[in-house]
Amino acid sequence: MTALAPGAPRAGELPAADYYDLERRLEPRERAKLAELREFTAAEIAPHAVGWWEREEFPHHVLPRLAALGLSTPHRHGYSRLFTGLVIAELTRADTSMATFFMVHHDLFVEGLYEFGTAEQRARYLDDAVSLRTTGAFALTEPGHGSDVAGGLTLSARRDGDSWVLDGAKRWIGNGTFADHLLVWAREAGGPSEGAVRAFIVPGTAPGLTRTRIEHKTALRTVQNADLVFDGVRVPEADRFARVSSFDDARTMLLGSRLLVAWQAVGQQLAAFDVARAYALEREQFGRPLAKFQMVQGQLVTMLGNATASMAMLAELAALQSEGRATMARVALAKAWATARMRETVALGRGILGGNGILADYAMAKVFADAEAIFTYEGTYEVNALIAGRDITGVSAIA
Repeated sequence: MTALAPGAPRAGELPAADYYDLERRLEPRERAKLAELREFTAAEIAPHAVGWWEREEFPHHVLPRLAALGLSTPHRHGYSRLFTGLVIAELTRADTSMATFFMVHHDLFVEGLYEFGTAEQRARYLDDAVSLRTTGAFALTEPGHGSDVAGGLTLSARRDGDSWVLDGAKRWIGNGTFADHLLVWAREAGGPSEGAVRAFIVPGTAPGLTRTRIEHKTALRTVQNADLVFDGVRVPEADRFARVSSFDDARTMLLGSRLLVAWQAVGQQLAAFDVARAYALEREQFGRPLAKFQMVQGQLVTMLGNATASMAMLAELAALQSEGRATMARVALAKAWATARMRETVALGRGILGGNGILADYAMAKVFADAEAIFTYEGTYEVNALIAGRDITGVSAIA
């Protein structure tokens, strides 16, 4: 970047991107922990994120220090839902890929152990997973079924004595190349409960399991997504989640993770605003900083407005969640709306950087590209819009 224009303020001397100071609603210990997280991401993640992203390299060496923050499933340790959302937003602000890893492991795999695991299963798996001595993945999506996986779940689980035999495939499984354990969703084949949905904890090294990294991605390149093939994979009954019997149990997990992906849309917008404002103050054209041009100021205000409105919407949803009133339709509306605003925000930010906006060296290119994954996963914009539409009209437009 160019040198800071003479007399121009530095971004650190200006109002925070949390323009309405949403964080004032947090308890003192939550604000302190969030500050600790920011220090960690500023030192350990943000300076290296572009390099990891370009090399499609996952930084396993960071995990012990990430675990030391003690942020696994915060709501189960007395933290507020608002704090949980802001943690995901801050991780995303530093690097969307690391935030996605964190969510898949803690908010799907670890949360799955809390929600559905037996006391014996939690005793075997939970401590190591919480401390990131082991890692987990959530295997639901299939090659032919994404948005329609509820009715199209085809990976089969056949009972054979005191074991189950799994056959089929999964796709787009985050952490799937290296996870020590996979939380695998399947449909029972044969027997009196044929068609029932089952969930299993499967070792990543199980005989008959093939894991292949998905390459050539243009978003979330640090995340190690995998294709999984199950060919007669045997799982003991002791590793089945006995409390799972229908896809409604999976929806319980997806409601929470979809809400956190909406918080990721907030983090993406904060990241885009951070980069664009700093660049506008530093970059000179026609003898003055970009920040002195009226159109650029208008674009920055739109970006901040989108981010602030998204934060406010998610804060209200966090309050509803703490009251047990965060329905799937309300979550779907937030995910659809916040990701749509995110798309506009990152596009404006990329435009402010001009040609430099397509160079990963300037960070905005990564922010811009990663936004496309957030727009799509945990329910596409269209599917989430139709879930909310069904709720407000009483009529389903989903086939």
